Amino acid sequence: MAGIIALVLFFIRGPVFAQDTQEEASGMSRGSIPEILLRPQRGEAPRYPYDTVIGPLGQGEAPREGYLFARQVASALVAGNAAAPSLAAMNRASLESLLSVLNGISPRTYRIGGGREEADGAVSFVVRFVGREQGITGELYIRLQEQTAAPAAAETDSTAEAAEAPAQESAPPPAEPARPVRIWVFEDLLLDEPRSRQSEDTETQRRFDFSPYERFF
Repeated sequence: MAGIIALVLFFIRGPVFAQDTQEEASGMSRGSIPEILLRPQRGEAPRYPYDTVIGPLGQGEAPREGYLFARQVASALVAGNAAAPSLAAMNRASLESLLSVLNGISPRTYRIGGGREEADGAVSFVVRFVGREQGITGELYIRLQEQTAAPAAAETDSTAEAAEAPAQESAPPPAEPARPVRIWVFEDLLLDEPRSRQSEDTETQRRFDFSPYERFF
């Protein structure tokens, strides 16, 4: 009887022992993985790491600040807000032409990814504007430019200054030189032809082994 019980326990616990032995051989187990890596974080659910038309989404090789600025540009273009500060550097005629093309598909959202630094110093992103029935893809270019900012005027307490000022007028302090600052500017957006979302999905199913979108340059 004891032998039968021992045999049953062997068959029941055998797979468990095998799993434990495998984990020990690999040097890791579920218990050794930090809990923070085993559960999704807040805000992760709505983010999609891959778009079926333009490929991987996100920052890519671009600087973090440039990526955030490019998102501001794309958001302003989706909203059709020509007065947005992120679009201020773009030529007005070119900007109106871009907005006219985008309005043709009535974009509801955008997806941005594939950021990379170009040889001339610009930073480009593959971007896709998505409407209800149509989508349009292209490349968005931004650049880090140096501009001159006027120094901020020093704030003074006029009442205390008048009480402590001598009878004779003193010479004004020398003006501070203008300071150069570097800011991101929207340079260009090269758009492909609008396409129906149904045709995008069909082509993606045929060419599932690589990203359907190819950069212009």
